[in-house]
Amino acid sequence: MFPVSKEVALWLAPVFGFAFGWLLERGRVLDYNVIVNQLRLRDFTVLKIMLTAILVGGVGVYALVELGFARWHLRDANLGGAGLGGLLFGVGMAIYGYCPGTGLAAAATGRTHALVGMLGMIAGAIAYAFAFDWLRGTVLAWSNLGRVTLADVTGLPLWALYAALAVVAVGLFAALERWQARVRA
Repeated sequence: MFPVSKEVALWLAPVFGFAFGWLLERGRVLDYNVIVNQLRLRDFTVLKIMLTAILVGGVGVYALVELGFARWHLRDANLGGAGLGGLLFGVGMAIYGYCPGTGLAAAATGRTHALVGMLGMIAGAIAYAFAFDWLRGTVLAWSNLGRVTLADVTGLPLWALYAALAVVAVGLFAALERWQARVRA
């Protein structure tokens, strides 16, 4: 394992948090209009940034695991919980205009309207905590596949899945750029 003391990790956390917020701001995803226009299928900045983050993060973690610097910590592949959570997340993002990460970063930059949504996130977290026992026996039990990965389900090696995702992402980015150029013309 890569040796990092707890003290170093405590100092690195705000550095990485600041860098993450700065990158979100530079990527323009703290702009309410950019996020809303993604939902309106007019601006695909959010899609491009998220897909890039998934690829870079996935390949980075895969490399760290293969080099022995990290280990996989799998959670249950819970399709019921993911489906309901995705639905609530999408509705919340459409109403709020931010996802939790961009909402927090927007609030940190002084966008006061983002603070209102922060209260909603806190209320939602409290409601989830109180409802967890009920959810565990119902929603979280629906279509729970256990600790499996997409590689386990498909039988394909993980590197091949990342390569395929990269090809799809590059093709999607090119198609979106051509489409947006036609719309602007």
